Amino acid sequence: MVIARPFWQRRVEAAWREAPIVWLCGVRRVGKTTLAQELGEDRILYVNCDLPSVEDMVRDAQLFYRNCSRPVVVFDEIHQLREPARVLKIGADGFPKLRILATGSSTLAATKKFRDTLAGRKRVVHLTPVLWDELSAFGATLPRRLAHGGLPQALLAEAKRPAFYREWMDSFFARDIQRLFGFRDINRFNDLFEYILKQSGGQFASTRVASDLGISRPTVESHVRALGITNAVTLVRPFHGGGQKELVKQPKVYAFDTGFTSFARGWAPLRQDDYGLLWEHMVLEHLQAHFPDAVIGYWRDQQGREVDFVLPRGREEVDVIECKWDPAAFDGDGLRVFRGYYPKGRNYLVSPSGAPGYVKRIGSLQVRVCTPSELEDATS
Repeated sequence: MVIARPFWQRRVEAAWREAPIVWLCGVRRVGKTTLAQELGEDRILYVNCDLPSVEDMVRDAQLFYRNCSRPVVVFDEIHQLREPARVLKIGADGFPKLRILATGSSTLAATKKFRDTLAGRKRVVHLTPVLWDELSAFGATLPRRLAHGGLPQALLAEAKRPAFYREWMDSFFARDIQRLFGFRDINRFNDLFEYILKQSGGQFASTRVASDLGISRPTVESHVRALGITNAVTLVRPFHGGGQKELVKQPKVYAFDTGFTSFARGWAPLRQDDYGLLWEHMVLEHLQAHFPDAVIGYWRDQQGREVDFVLPRGREEVDVIECKWDPAAFDGDGLRVFRGYYPKGRNYLVSPSGAPGYVKRIGSLQVRVCTPSELEDATS
């Protein structure tokens, strides 16, 4: 079953208005190929770069483009080509009316194949797992999305099958990590990946992780860097600026999908206490999708008081986004301390039960309670 994702289609079209190449990245099976094909069969020439014949097809790239009868060329899994950057650059420079969509799990800088990052010729669209505001289109409830995750195949499956998650991880290593970075030890890599899945949403210290797993710190850092480049994890850096007793170095790490986090933790079925952490993951994905240019941070002081996400919005204004499954359980202690240091900005408490949005007072602070969808409207 193919389900349209109009938000992402609009993102791609908007990116094409700025540059001839759109780089559509996202983890394996997140729906990149389906989204590309949904751009219109009458518009696109679809090129599956997994096929050996494609290498010969694009060897003379100018001839290839000259004979293209469609206004859009889609290169699916373009990193499989020997010289992908050359093929894209020739298309952008020599055929300015053509629009190109290239898909892959990683950023352009992931391999030596992309020494030319195509600056000025491309825009990046990071396709996330199914978002909060896409659930109705997929006919999925929020608890199901949190438990199964947002990869369409897993979300639409009748039951959560452990074999899917294990097979995905093996395929991810073989087709992305090994090919892009040359790592050879699948067991060591998966041990680290599973460790991160289990700790997802927590602070990340490479020295402690290296000690826990019995591997070197440089190995941990190189593997985490690869996971970040391939969109499998997100490192959220601490926000700081006033010199107060606040954390300045240690990031938090979030896995790309709630289904894999709950699978690694053995959360089946989910209990009430599990929803809060997974909801925080979904809010982060919403921020990444709807505010792709924002620098998302978190804040924590040395006493352990914390706010979930911080979005700088100007020279002095900072927006705070707190995530709560039940807004009545929010005490606001971290927010009050944070606003003592950084008084300017808007405060949001994002909850699945926050519709319609409303404003409540916590001490002297005003906090808008809303869903992720209303957050987009409130911050515009």
